[in-house]
Amino acid sequence: MSTPSLSGGAGAFSGFTRLCKGLAVVLIGGHIVVQFLPQAVNYLALIPARTIPFVWNLLTAGYIEQSVYGVVVSILGLLFIGKLLEPVWGSREFLKFIFVVNFLTSICTFITAIALYYITMNENYLYLPLSGFHGVLSGFLVGIKQIIPDQELPLLKIKSKWLPSLSLLLSIAISFWTAQSATYLPILIFGTYLSWIYLRYWQRKPETKLKGDPSDDFAFSTFFPEFLRPVIDPVASIFHRMLCGRFDTSSESQGYTLGGTTLPGSDPIEASRRRERGARALEERLAAERLGAAQGTEESGRDATESV
Repeated sequence: MSTPSLSGGAGAFSGFTRLCKGLAVVLIGGHIVVQFLPQAVNYLALIPARTIPFVWNLLTAGYIEQSVYGVVVSILGLLFIGKLLEPVWGSREFLKFIFVVNFLTSICTFITAIALYYITMNENYLYLPLSGFHGVLSGFLVGIKQIIPDQELPLLKIKSKWLPSLSLLLSIAISFWTAQSATYLPILIFGTYLSWIYLRYWQRKPETKLKGDPSDDFAFSTFFPEFLRPVIDPVASIFHRMLCGRFDTSSESQGYTLGGTTLPGSDPIEASRRRERGARALEERLAAERLGAAQGTEESGRDATESV
């Protein structure tokens, strides 16, 4: 099997899934609403001081882009990354991932804003409208890290497993030179971490009837350079026991091991199979796009010949 590529030539601009197109329409619609009705931001964006009683903004904030730049980036990321992830996860799981990551990111952002207000007594944290799809986009990068970690990006010459880390590092660096960092940085950080939590512990695997991806290649420390992992692993294990103790109990009761034998889905072999499925789905989609582009070229040439 040839190594799949993240570049698909002319075919890269086709093959977008119906679900991703529908979600893109939702993002465009949300942007249009807040542009023509600016007051709608007070009801749809996450404004911590107004979340109670307007609790629905925990759900709606993630689909409201307040700037043209934001909506363009979100739609491009959704269409191009979505057509890689959705065939591997399935449409239902893909939509569930978006909903869960968006909702939990909003909750964590809300709690952080309230905490910062009580620490600093700065009311800006309470009334700053927070919204955007970038928390889910950062989660998509974590999904890419999971299914095709060793795929090399054609232009940057780096492996895709580093995309989430580089995205966060760049965002943190930019935050030192912009006053608007408070509107996007918490969403990016929580989106990345919570998407990893979801994929690591909660995502259901129909083929194994187990949850998550406990492989070492997807451990939290893999987001950091090799030399930092001996420091990160002990800290990560503490938070693992604090936050995921119930998951460990559930996993043991379901039987990740049975008589010393590792069950499918809980060892490196299953993780390797998952990556192979992701690479195979990517390769099949790229092959279909190349075939469609070739057929289109042939038809154009035939039409030109007939016209002559």
